[in-house]
Amino acid sequence: MARDIELIFDDILDMIRMLESSLAGKTSADLDSDIILKFAVQRAIEIISEASKHIPAELAAAAPEIPWKSIRGMGNILRHEYHRIADEVIWDVIQHDLPPLKLAILALKERDR
Repeated sequence: MARDIELIFDDILDMIRMLESSLAGKTSADLDSDIILKFAVQRAIEIISEASKHIPAELAAAAPEIPWKSIRGMGNILRHEYHRIADEVIWDVIQHDLPPLKLAILALKERDR
């Protein structure tokens, strides 16, 4: 049974908000030096990735600026290629990919009401 789309949107937004609050005022060096923070960030990105797989194609198509395929694939990379993930990649995701994703999810959530 498909999950309620509102729950999916909320999962993604909750993880983004957690990342925003956990990383406020932090630098990539802070992330590199705090293994627990790094694991938490990676787990949050995995959850975002997994939740994004449950967004119906017609809704995702309403936000073509979002690289849905990359977002969906990031979880697999973190789970299976964790030893090859560069910290710079994670920091780049946080800085450049999550803000537009948050805006897109908020817009999709409004559209779906």
